[in-house]
Amino acid sequence: MQNHPLRHPEAATSGAAAPVVSDADVKAINELRSHYQEMRTEVARIIIGQDVVIEKMLICILSRGHSLLMGVPGLAKTLMVNTLSQIMSLQFSRIQFTPDLMPSDITGTDILQETDQPGRRAFEFVKGPIFANIVLADEINRTPPKTQSALLEAMQEHRVTAAGKHFLLPQPFFVLATQNPIEQEGTYPLPEAQLDRFMFLIDVAYPTVEEERRIARETTSGVTPTLNKVISGEQVIAYQDLVRRVPVPDHVYDTAVDLVRMTRPRESTAPEWVKRWVTWGAGPRAVQYLIRGAKAHAVLHGRFSVSWEDIEAVAQPVLTHRILTNFQAQSEGVTSAFVIDKLLQAVNEQEKRG
Repeated sequence: MQNHPLRHPEAATSGAAAPVVSDADVKAINELRSHYQEMRTEVARIIIGQDVVIEKMLICILSRGHSLLMGVPGLAKTLMVNTLSQIMSLQFSRIQFTPDLMPSDITGTDILQETDQPGRRAFEFVKGPIFANIVLADEINRTPPKTQSALLEAMQEHRVTAAGKHFLLPQPFFVLATQNPIEQEGTYPLPEAQLDRFMFLIDVAYPTVEEERRIARETTSGVTPTLNKVISGEQVIAYQDLVRRVPVPDHVYDTAVDLVRMTRPRESTAPEWVKRWVTWGAGPRAVQYLIRGAKAHAVLHGRFSVSWEDIEAVAQPVLTHRILTNFQAQSEGVTSAFVIDKLLQAVNEQEKRG
């Protein structure tokens, strides 16, 4: 098969080897980008605004990751997830997390059932709502850690264990959890181990003035548009495999690793202000998610290999919940997002000098 040596723009100046993409992958990437535009068009028929949020959710799905959405009530978070599931022909499940929710309410439970043999009974596993392609864990921090942890194996291993037996979850599988940043009474903060399972922390902001005016006009008429299915679940899996194959130049790998290591205050490469403001930095999983997210971002924007621009585009949602600031930072009004912005500026300055 003939190959297209499509050189990364930064590699041309650094002398790095040109990433190579096959003819078949070039065709598939162009097809994915076409479907991406169709999906955005379909979503816009239901969701007004939130283009950045929709793109980040799609990047997570294509990267086989999970998302944590942070936003106040009424910003159409549930509707966005349900809309995406419809246009991708995926099964959608919504779990409302409450203080009395038990792990078996999520994963499923064994129920004693009659068998074909008279007078003989046996336990049969009845699957819970986690057995879906897209699972919305609504207000995940309102349930105790015991129940929150029921998601850990599902998110990491894509399976559920009950009574010593493993049950594989349907593919593709994507968990999207929501948190309300305002009402914190009666909530249980997510453990760091569970936060680290989420690829992105996506901030859902208020709509603009014009968007809110459109919401007032277009969502109160009682007319609900009929959505068209753009792709199938099998195509989603094929596109996930395609994203994995997107080439990354060595110097982009190196820069992504350097960025993550700079978030750790005990590292020699960490800036002084990181040592002053940060208690714990991001772990190795952050590097993996930076690369995987950058690959998806690159193909969605019509590029055949990853550049620093793609790493920069996904840095905030990947790193925000993985950097723990200390009391001094909080007293000075410094957030993890501010720290990431400064780190990206520092890397950009180094790239210019280099």
